[in-house]
Amino acid sequence: MADTTTDGALRRLAEAYRVSTTYSGFDGQEREVPEATLRAVLTALGADADGDDAIEACLAQRELAPWRRTLPPVVVAVQGERTRFAVHVPHGSPVRVTVVGEDGSRTTAPAVDNWRSPRDVDGVLTGQATFEVPEGCPVGWYELRVECADVEDGRAVTAPLAVTPRHLSTTDRLHGRRRWGYMAQIYSVTSGRSWGVGDVSDLASLAAVSGEQGADYLLVNPLHAAEPVPPVEPSPYLPTSRRFFNPLYLRIAEVPEYAYLRPADLEVVSTLAAIQRRANLDTSTIDRDAAYAAKLKSLELLFTVRRSPHRQQQLRRFVAEGGQGLQDFGLWCALREELGEDAAEWDDGAATPGSPYAVEARTRLSRRIDFHVWMQWLLDEQLEAAQRAAHLAGMDIGVIHDLAVGVHKQGADAWTLQDVLVPGVSVGAPADMYNQKGQNWSQPPWHPERLAEAGYLPWRDMLRTIFRHAGGIRVDHVLGLFRLWWIPDGHEASEGAYVYYDHEAMVGILALEAELAGAVVVGEDLGTLEPWVREYLAERGVLGTSILWFEVDGDEPLPPSRYRELSMASVNTHDFPPTAGFLQGVHVDVREQLGLLARPVEEERAEARRQLETFLSAVADAGLLADAESAGEQEVVEALHRYLAQTPALLLNVSLVDAVGERRMQNQPGTGDEYPNWRVPLADGEGNPVLLERLAEDPRANSLVRAVNEALGGRSRFRQVGEPEQPHQPDPTVP
Repeated sequence: MADTTTDGALRRLAEAYRVSTTYSGFDGQEREVPEATLRAVLTALGADADGDDAIEACLAQRELAPWRRTLPPVVVAVQGERTRFAVHVPHGSPVRVTVVGEDGSRTTAPAVDNWRSPRDVDGVLTGQATFEVPEGCPVGWYELRVECADVEDGRAVTAPLAVTPRHLSTTDRLHGRRRWGYMAQIYSVTSGRSWGVGDVSDLASLAAVSGEQGADYLLVNPLHAAEPVPPVEPSPYLPTSRRFFNPLYLRIAEVPEYAYLRPADLEVVSTLAAIQRRANLDTSTIDRDAAYAAKLKSLELLFTVRRSPHRQQQLRRFVAEGGQGLQDFGLWCALREELGEDAAEWDDGAATPGSPYAVEARTRLSRRIDFHVWMQWLLDEQLEAAQRAAHLAGMDIGVIHDLAVGVHKQGADAWTLQDVLVPGVSVGAPADMYNQKGQNWSQPPWHPERLAEAGYLPWRDMLRTIFRHAGGIRVDHVLGLFRLWWIPDGHEASEGAYVYYDHEAMVGILALEAELAGAVVVGEDLGTLEPWVREYLAERGVLGTSILWFEVDGDEPLPPSRYRELSMASVNTHDFPPTAGFLQGVHVDVREQLGLLARPVEEERAEARRQLETFLSAVADAGLLADAESAGEQEVVEALHRYLAQTPALLLNVSLVDAVGERRMQNQPGTGDEYPNWRVPLADGEGNPVLLERLAEDPRANSLVRAVNEALGGRSRFRQVGEPEQPHQPDPTVP
C-alpha cells in the first residue's frame, strides 16, 4: 500500500504517544527523528501510522480510550498531596468509590466538583465524575473500588492505588553523619573457600571486614540471574532476569543439607571444590562457566537430600510468597535447559508461558522447575545472612544492590513478562562524543501503557525481591524511568527516538517500595539529561551520582563545595580503570591495543595527562597533596579520596580495587570478547591475588581506610585500623 502519511500527522501521533520527534545531540544541536524511526516506534507501541486516515482514526481512539474505562488502570498518589482521578459511568448514574487497605480497612473517597460535559461513548452517554484520594492515607498499596448499579451488572470495578512518599525518610536519616562504603564487583572478590568466583558468603565476609573498618554500606554489582546452564553471559548488566538472582553466587558448603550428603556424594562435591579452589589464585580471568558447572552438579546432589520438616515448611512459604512469577521463572529455566537458546519451539509451542509446549512442560519438567525454585530459596537465605552480617559489623545501611537497565532479549523476563515488554525494539543511547554511532544495549524496553495496565506490578514485584534483604539500591541509568532511547530492529543505534514514561509512577513506586523496606535509593544520573530531572529526583529523596573525573565546570574540576549533598560520590566507575591504573593511563593503553582510538595515541596520552594534571592541581590547591610530581601512587590515591571527602556528598564510595592497588579495568565499553570484561579477578598492583583473608590486614587498604575515616571524622569500629589480626586459615576439607 502506498504511504499517504504527511509529516505533520505522523508527528502529532508521536506526540500523542509521548514519542519525542526531536532530541538534543551531544553537541547541543537539536535533531529531528527520521520518519522511518517514528513509524517503527509507533508501530511497536501499537499505533496505526499507515497513512493520514489511519492516523486520524488512531488519534480519535486514543482520545476516547480513557472514557471507555470506569477507572484508570492505576492511580499513583503522593502522600500529603491532593490526587484526583476520573471515574466514567453512564451519565446520571450514582457512583461510590471506596479505598480498601491491605489490612481490610475502608475509606470513602470524596467526590470533587469538576464538571465535564458527558459524551457519547460507543452509543452510551457517559459522564465523568472526579474523586480524590482521601487525606491521611499512609504510604502503601490500596485498592480502589467503584460501585455503580449501571456498570458491570453492579459488580465493583477495581484498580490499584499506590500512595507514595513525598520524600524518602531513609534519605532524611542520612543527614548529620556522612558515610563511606566499599564499591566491589563481588564475583571478583574471592576467599580461600570460594570456587574461583566470589559468592554470597564472600559478600558477607567483605561486609564484616569493611564494617569493622568503619564502612556503613557495601555497593555490589547486579546479582541478577544469568543463563540457567553454562555458558553464561559474563556481564552482570545483561541478565536474563532482574527479579531473580544468580545461583552462581551460592556458597555450597553453607547449604544446610550439605552436612547430610551421602559419603559418595560428599566425595564428589569435595573433589569439585578442590579443583575450583585452585582458580582463586589465578589472576588472569574468571571462568564462570567452570565454576557454575561444578556448582550445578553439587547442587543437584544436594537437592536429593531429604529436608527437615521445618526447612521444608520454610521452602513452602517462600514458594507461596514467590507466586506465579517464581513458578514461571523456574519453568523458563527448565525449558532453556531442555531446548537451548535458538530452538524453534521458542517461536511456536513455547512462545509464551501459556502456550501448548510450555503448559505440557509444567508437569513433565516439574522436578526441574522445583530445582530452580529451590535454588532461589537458597539464595534468599544466603542474601539474608549477608545483610545480617553487615548489620552485625556495625553498618547502618548494609548491602546496596545494583539494578541493571534491562534484560537479555531471549531471557526469562523477556519470556515471562512479554505482555509488558516491547519486541522488535532495543534500548540504547544516541550518539555522543565517545560513541558517535550511538549504543545499542540489546534489551527490550517496558511498554509504558501496558506496564500501567498491569498496575506496575511487574515493576513492584522486581523491586520487592531486591529490597527483601538489602539496605539500598543503585538504579543504573535512572534516567530510563523518565525516558528511554528506543532503537527499532534493523536500525542503527543513532537512528532511535526517546519514548517517555510516567516518571511520577515509576519513581513513586520505586520510592514506595524503598520506604516500605527501609532502604536507600541512589540513581546513576550521568549522561545527557533534562535539567529538571535531577531536581525531581532530589525532591523525592533519590540520591544522585558524582564521579570525580566527570565533575567539571568547563575545563576545571568542580570545587568540592559545589558538589551535591544528595549524592553518592566516587573517584571512578567500573567503566574506568582503578585509580592507580588511571594515573598510569591504562585506559589509553587498552584502547590503543584494541584499536578503539579515534586519534593518534600520542594525542590521547597528552590529553589524558592534561586532564589528570588539572585534577591533581586542584587537589594540591586544596592542601591535600604537597607535590603532585614527586608524590607516590598511594599518596595520590588517598589525596583524591580526601578531596572527595571535602564535598557535602552524603555517601562516599571507596572502590575495593583502589584499596588494594589493582590497575586493571573491569570493563572496556564498546568491546565484547576483545577484552575480558567482567572477568578480572581482584589483584594488587603487582598482579598478586588478594583474597578476603588478607584484606583485613592489608597495609594499603587500611591506609586508605584510615585516610577516609579521618577525612569524614569517623573511625574503625572493633579494632584499630592497621592492627593485625590472626590470619584466617581455611579448612582444606570444607568446599
